[in-house]
Amino acid sequence: MDFYNNKNITIFSHPLIKHKISLLRDRESSTNKFRQLVEEIAMLEAYEALKDLPLKDVEVETPLETCMTPMIDGLKLAIIPVLRAGLGMVPGIEALVPSARIGHIGMYRDEKTHKPVTYFCKLPQNIDKRISIIVDPMLATGGSAVDAVSMLKEKGAVKIKFVCILAAPEGLEKLATEHPDVQIYVGQLDRCLNKDAYICPGLGDAGDRIFGTK
Repeated sequence: MDFYNNKNITIFSHPLIKHKISLLRDRESSTNKFRQLVEEIAMLEAYEALKDLPLKDVEVETPLETCMTPMIDGLKLAIIPVLRAGLGMVPGIEALVPSARIGHIGMYRDEKTHKPVTYFCKLPQNIDKRISIIVDPMLATGGSAVDAVSMLKEKGAVKIKFVCILAAPEGLEKLATEHPDVQIYVGQLDRCLNKDAYICPGLGDAGDRIFGTK
């Protein structure tokens, strides 16, 4: 699959995103530093991912006069982190859109099969009328991402974006193939998955590094 010429796939080339991802990879980065970088990268990615938000003109009274000026149209956004690592990306996006509603999808990877197991799903009301942004730092095998998008669609979501920091070619192709209508935003496309289905060169387990666990 030609990722770079797929209209629904954006692989960022912004120098700040590249620089911060390089810092994120460093095994010596502290938990606090890692968490801060995840938030900053998520904010930079969301700034680009949300550039197509619909607008409408509303009347505003300035100190000088009344004017018509554009504001975001429609219901508030829904940010949907895939637990638990996705939680680390929420503050960065929330800083851009403080009024966004927050949902949660809980999944974990079976250590033997490497397949996702879903244990929780709680979404904002009227999800069918919102733009939903699924966030997960790592798009590895693509199993969790595909299942998360499928779950949202089953609940009625129509406009869905998926934002990650690192992606493996295997996972990116799987998500783009199974959900070709979803806009996918990737901070960095890495080389491959290893035998344990971890992204290489990657950054380790994002959830453990965000929350300081093992």
